Order: sequence, then structure tokens, then C-alpha cells
Amino acid sequence: MATILLWRPKILLPQLPANRSSLSKCVNCVQIMHNHNEPIILKVEGMDCANCALGITRKLTKNGHEDVHVDFATGEASFVIAENHDINDVIHDIESLGYKVIGDEKKTGFSFGIAEKFWFSLIFTVPLFFGHMFFPHDSWIAQPITQLLLCIPVFAIGFWFFGKSALGSLKSGVPNMDVLIFIGAVSSFGYSVAGMIMVKDVHLVHQYMFFETTATIISLVLLGNLLEHISVKKTTSAINELSSLQPEVARRLIMKDGKETFEEIPSSQLQKGDMLLVNGGESFPADGEVINGSGTANESMITGESAPVEKLLHSAVTGGTILINGPIRMRVTQIGSDSVLAQIISMVKKAQQDKPPVQQLADKISAIFVPVVLAISLSTFLIAHFGFHHSMKDALMNSIAVLVISCPCAMGLATPTAVMVGIGRAAKNGILIRGGRTLEQIAEIKTVVFDKTGTITTGNFSNIQIQSFSDLDANKIKEILLALESHSSHPLAKSIVGLLQKENIIASSEIEKITEEQGIGLNAIDTANNNWSLGSWRTLKNNQATGHDIYLMKNGGLIAGITLEDEIRSGMKELISFLHSKNIHTILLSGDRKEKCETVAKSIGIQEVYSEQLPAQKLELISRLSKENKTAMVGDGINDAPALARADVGISPGEATKSAMQSAQVILLGHGDLSRIRETFLIGKHSLRTIKQNLFWAFFYNAIAIPIAAFGLLSPIVAALSMAFSDVIVIGNSIRLRSKKLS
Repeated sequence: MATILLWRPKILLPQLPANRSSLSKCVNCVQIMHNHNEPIILKVEGMDCANCALGITRKLTKNGHEDVHVDFATGEASFVIAENHDINDVIHDIESLGYKVIGDEKKTGFSFGIAEKFWFSLIFTVPLFFGHMFFPHDSWIAQPITQLLLCIPVFAIGFWFFGKSALGSLKSGVPNMDVLIFIGAVSSFGYSVAGMIMVKDVHLVHQYMFFETTATIISLVLLGNLLEHISVKKTTSAINELSSLQPEVARRLIMKDGKETFEEIPSSQLQKGDMLLVNGGESFPADGEVINGSGTANESMITGESAPVEKLLHSAVTGGTILINGPIRMRVTQIGSDSVLAQIISMVKKAQQDKPPVQQLADKISAIFVPVVLAISLSTFLIAHFGFHHSMKDALMNSIAVLVISCPCAMGLATPTAVMVGIGRAAKNGILIRGGRTLEQIAEIKTVVFDKTGTITTGNFSNIQIQSFSDLDANKIKEILLALESHSSHPLAKSIVGLLQKENIIASSEIEKITEEQGIGLNAIDTANNNWSLGSWRTLKNNQATGHDIYLMKNGGLIAGITLEDEIRSGMKELISFLHSKNIHTILLSGDRKEKCETVAKSIGIQEVYSEQLPAQKLELISRLSKENKTAMVGDGINDAPALARADVGISPGEATKSAMQSAQVILLGHGDLSRIRETFLIGKHSLRTIKQNLFWAFFYNAIAIPIAAFGLLSPIVAALSMAFSDVIVIGNSIRLRSKKLS
């Protein structure tokens, strides 16, 4: 029985009841809150193969729902409800295919799942198989009635389990693997029952009895499904591990009898503003800020960085990370789907649903695979029996062998399992990759373009040199500089602010009405109605001065030139060397001065430099490069966002501006460790290699196995065993990607 769990991003749903009538009422309430442009995610349990996912996709798409993504491996489907439809329509669509929509209630008592079905079938299959194969025909266990009685329980499970799935897939228009298994099992069972009734000779009747074939096919396919489900769970381990980071219980501060005390409550009941106590060795229950105490936190489970991070008063803390030493008190600032951990999990899930282009061929073949196999199976029977005059028994067994050895699942699983493992491995190391499409593009990158300030360089400066061109002294210029730069999100501005604050500079209170012009600088008006501007050499008129990084202007006149020294991130030289070893061309693209850009590029080995570029020029260059080769852009600032979006792959450090992160396809969590770009490229390369290996095996297996079965060289039992393990081989190859050495 398939089950589907309803989940909606950023909306807290009430627990859905198991009762269908109650469920409909609950869903109607949910529908009032629902925005039709917002995706809904269904948790689907019970899809037996990739064709099931294709069937659900086709059904929902046909009924007008948009952005439909159904993934057999993750068991999730997401879509945007069409206008004039509600959740009840979706429930009807899914239940018409043989699935059932339920709530989030926990299962209690005995569950007759895939494992229980297999073990139950095995209890009857073992004596049935050995009784037919190894005992004399006149023994009681080999008697037709005994064989029939032993087969009926197994056949009943197979008839219900595979039959229901097969019927649902036929309704969807995309027949799945269970159609083949169902026909094969019913054919051998029906043939055996007919032989048992029609043949009266006790010595000849055994030649027409294949009850053991029926039971063994069902049991072996159930075994394959069980192994497949166990293996698929391993491919989603990254999400499971991330989900388990959040502690179930939080210690909340309350006032009782006029005294402070703490109560333990489920983390799911936390609200913004709650005060919590976290002791050393415990995980933070939610996102928040430190309000008392200090300590160090291990954030490696989210950022991939092993170095402890110091947490002082007002420091931000992330739910799920571990406080190494404490205690500290914190105030909750984000809960539920707004938390960092929830957003990371959501991004990873969405990424794993995305199909790379290489999957499109497999999807097309899977959609027509079952009808083709049915035609081959029927042809095998007709040609063998009427063309080569084989007996009805032999022709039927060959035909059944063709049915049960065929495996469209392997083709459907080849890509999503590798994508899940690859994206999961990246996420565990603090690398968020937006989808299988991105994963494939990473493997094909031939050019990498780097922004300079805040990307190659840290944005931190050890010294600020000010040359005044007016009667203002250096301290007054610094006060104005601090007032202006405090209103910019650019890494260079943040670095300047930090440096000036260390000098105990106080921002000028005269500066007002500050605005930022992307790629140019800052503009402001002071209390005396003077116009101030701060920016690069482009803000100058008539080349008033050169040789400085930024310039301060007042009413169009040059006031001061500010020179800063870049600090290059550690590991950049090694990263550039790695990219060159993979025949990847490197480019530095910056709005900074030519001299500074060339100095930085030369120090780390970058091959080509484009300096003094405006955002529009950056965008134009990335567009041209992308037409020539697959191009990645690494940037962090607001002015990099258009170029990041235009590149084949945009890569952004985790501390980048929000617009840059939203535009990027790869986000490096943590504190700007660009050395993980190396691992990003290796994961992309090995993921694509794994996908191609899986697809090769899937195509090769079916291309070889089906003709062998058609020529009568395999019995249905051996065919079922081969089919059962073909999926496991594909999944096993994907799981290798979790721990294999990348080079």
C-alpha cells in the first residue's frame, strides 16, 4: 500500500488525520491558506520503480498542475496546483492510481510492509520449491493439491501487491515493471491450475505444474524490492543526517514563583523570542543569538569546516550545530522552515529532484519500455510455439522469462541515485548544489571566472592609507568614510568598517540620505545639503587623480583618495593550480584597477585578467564566454549577481550577499573557504561518471538479458533472480560515490 505525506514549505500544517472524511476537512482548511504559486511537496511511500514516478508525473501534468517533479528514489513529489483546483483534486488524482493520501501520524502496531511481505512469502515458497524440485512426485509435499495450497498465499500477495500497482500504472498511461511481473506470475499460476484440472494422469500432471515458479518469481521480486528500498535509503543518508541534527528537546527559560527556571519542551514548539539554555556538548535547538555567556561551536556538520567558531555576546548561532563548551543563553530568532538547517535541507531536497539532461533519454526509453517488452514476450511465445513447434510449456516459460528478467527500474534509478549521493556528499561538506542539472554542468566546465574583492581576496585590509586633497584631516575623512560604508553590503565596505571601528572611529552624524549604486559607489547628502559620493575612479571627473582604490567627493570636487591592501585567501594558489591541471582556463574579472588586478592574478597564477569592468560589462563577458565553453563564475557581491545567474554555473561563498547566493547554483557554506571548489568539481565529475556507468549497465543488462531469455536459455526463476539484483547493482554503484576517493 502506497502512502503519501503532505508537506508544504513555510506553512505549518495541522497534523492530518488518518480518517478520510476528516482529512478532506483538514485539507479544505489548508487550501484557504494556500497560494497557488507556492509548491506543495508530497511524501510518497510505495512507488516500486521509476515508471511509477513517471505515471504520477504524467497524471498531475495532464490535469493542469505545473512544475511537477516526482522522484522514485527520494519518494517525494512537488508541484504547483493549477488554478481552479484544490488539494482534494490532487488526492483524487493520486488515489485513482492506487495510492492513498494520509497525514503525518506515526504508525503503531504491526505493519505489513515490503519486508513482511517478503518473509511471509518465503515461508511458503521454500517448501513449495524444494517439494517440487527434490521430492518424489508421489510424496505428499509434491502432490498437486499441496503445491496449490502452498502457492495460494504467495500468489495472493503478489496478485494484490503487483496487480494494484500494475493497474494504477496502466491508468496513468505509463506501464511499470509490476505489469510484467503480474502477467508473468498470473500466466504461470493459471497454466498450472489449468494443467492440474485438465490432466488426470498423476505422472504427467507434474509436467504442467509451475506453482513453484509463480511463488519463486514473486518472492525474488519482493526480495529485490526490499534490497532496493534499503539501498535507496542509503542514497538519501545526507538528508537524514541533516534532519537528525536538530535536537528534539529544548530547555526554555520561564518565570515561576518570581524565580527563573527552565522547562524542557519539544523543539517543534519553540517560538521566536524564547530564551534557551544550552550546555556544553549539546546542540542548539534553533537559530538565535547569544544573550549571555560565551563558548565555541562546532559548525562542521553544516558548513563542512572543522575549526571551532567562537560565540560571544550577540553572536549568531545555528540550530543543529554543537556547543563545544558553555553554557550560554540564547534568544530564538528563526524557527521552522525559516531556520538555516531547514533551508539547507529544503535546498538539498529540491536539488535531488532536479534531473540532469542525461536523464532525459532514460526517461523516454522507460516510458515505452514495458509495452516493447510485452510485445517481445508475446512474439517469443508465438514464434517458439507456432514457428519452431516448441511445446506450449516451453514457449510459455520462455515468454515468462522475458517478462520477469526485464528491468526498466535500473534505467530510472541510474541518474537519481547518483545525483542524490553526489549532492548529499557535497552537502555534508558544506557545499550546496542546486540540482542534478548543475551537477552535470559542473563536470563539463572549461572556464572559471573569479571576481576579485571578497572572492579571491578576503576583503580584509591591514592598513588604510588616506591622501587628503582638501582641508579635511585624516580623522574627519575616516568619520565620513565610516558613515558611508556602513550602508553598503559589499565585502570591501564591511572590511573598511571593521578596520575603522578597531581604530575607535565614530561615524559622522552629518551624513544623511545614503544610497548605493551597484558597481559604482555610494551617494549621500549631509545636513548642510552637500552632495557626497564615494566610489572607484569612475566617480572622478576629468581624471582628477589616479593610483587609489576609492575616492571621496564633495559636490563633485575631490576630497580624498583611499588606498587599501588586498589580503588573498589562503589556498587560492593551490586551487588555481588544480584547475589548470584539469585543463580549465582561469580568468579574473573585477571592477578594480588594472594594476591591482594584474598583481593579484600574477601572485596566484590566474591566466587572464579583465579589470575596471562594470556589472553590464561583466554580464556581457560571461555571456560571450558561455557561448564558447561551459563557464563557471565565482563571485560574492551584489554587482556579481547578474553574472552569476548568466554563467552556466554560478558559485558563491556562504557569507556572500543574499542576492548573490540566490543567483548562484553552488553555495559554499562557512567562511569563504574557496578550496572547496576543488571538491565541487571532483564531485561533479565523479557523479556524471557514475551516472554514465549506471546507464551503461542498465542498457547493457536489458540488451543482453532479454534476447537470452527469449531464446530459452534462462528459466523464469533465474530470470527473476537476475532482475531482482540488477537494480541493486545500479544503486550500489551510486552508493560507492559516498566514500570513494576523488581525484
